[in-house]
Amino acid sequence: MSTTTATASVVLPVKPPAVGKSRLAVGTELRGALAAAFALDTATVALDTPGVVGVLVLCDDHRFAAELRALGCVVVPDPLHGDLNGTLRQGAAEAVRRWPDALPVALCADLPGLAVDDLAAAVAAATDLGAPCFVADADGTGTTMYAAPLAEFAPAFGPGSAAAHAARASAIPGDLGTLRHDVDDAAALAAAAARGVGPHTAALLA
Repeated sequence: MSTTTATASVVLPVKPPAVGKSRLAVGTELRGALAAAFALDTATVALDTPGVVGVLVLCDDHRFAAELRALGCVVVPDPLHGDLNGTLRQGAAEAVRRWPDALPVALCADLPGLAVDDLAAAVAAATDLGAPCFVADADGTGTTMYAAPLAEFAPAFGPGSAAAHAARASAIPGDLGTLRHDVDDAAALAAAAARGVGPHTAALLA
């Protein structure tokens, strides 16, 4: 975990790997392993990012939770099954309870190619702004990161989330290439592999 002054806490929602990444056209066992690897690589980068005081993972898989805790994450059960935005709101409240001086930042857990520099730049922009803001995905329709002070924390993840967020939050500008490329399907996975992925995902793709 970074030893620099902390300015943000990352809230990372993680489905149990057995049910994650359902759009990946691979076998069930490999799909679960990839979902786990994506989350581990994303969490590792978040923990190493300057400006991040801690990573709070919301996950109901007890075995996988142990792996995430071994990295240095705090893991709590998903408080609201099937309601991602509600889960994130409660997760943000828990993050602020644990790290009261840090801005809560919701981050997608399927960013296997995420780089510390990109996340650090986005976190710095969010904390400097101190108001609701988000990072749109590479297509410009989805969202990979959302941040806001707890009193204004109102994520709108789901179909068309970039437009939903833009109606009430500022888009964080800049390339931020690795932060904009989440992986939902085989094409996105192939593209991520070509750009470079973290060690957990790379080991599965070798």
